Amino acid sequence: MTRIISGVAGGRRLQTPPGSLTRPTSDRVREALFSRLEHRGLLDGANVLDLYAGSGALGLEAASRGAALVLLVESHQAAAKVIRSNVAVVGRPGVRVLADTVERALASGPPGGVRMDLVLLDPPYDVPEDALASVLATLVERQWLASDAFVVVERSSRSPQPTWPEGLELSGEKRYGETAMWFAEPPPREVVA
Repeated sequence: MTRIISGVAGGRRLQTPPGSLTRPTSDRVREALFSRLEHRGLLDGANVLDLYAGSGALGLEAASRGAALVLLVESHQAAAKVIRSNVAVVGRPGVRVLADTVERALASGPPGGVRMDLVLLDPPYDVPEDALASVLATLVERQWLASDAFVVVERSSRSPQPTWPEGLELSGEKRYGETAMWFAEPPPREVVA
């Protein structure tokens, strides 16, 4: 069972897509991640992009904890249908579901030019490293990221560190058993005196 851990929708149960379409992030890993994000003040009023959304658990956890806008992107139609049901269960305004590939969703740039404060990427393990690198590069090139954005990539602990494009720098890494998370941010801006 997957559930919202905390926030206004805390404790509500989420459906998961049938079969092996997705690999939901465990409650323990989600709790650790969101504790880190809240500690950094990254959720309240944030614009959040959840790529490869699966059940929507990551993005909906952000919505429950105060994110203003959450865009969930999932290409599998069955999973997108489950996400829509989960959005109704959580009952938070500002949550949108886009049933499309991550690549197509990112290609046109952010809707209305709204840049994202937090980007969560939990691609299927079979997504090749070069495809993930391309998605990360598109986030920068198509100007999806706010100047102080925080990017989280979740992969198998056996996966190599993602290839970060110019415009994103590794700022941390955590491992939880079979799960690895990498954190990246835009480089600090040079201060002109």
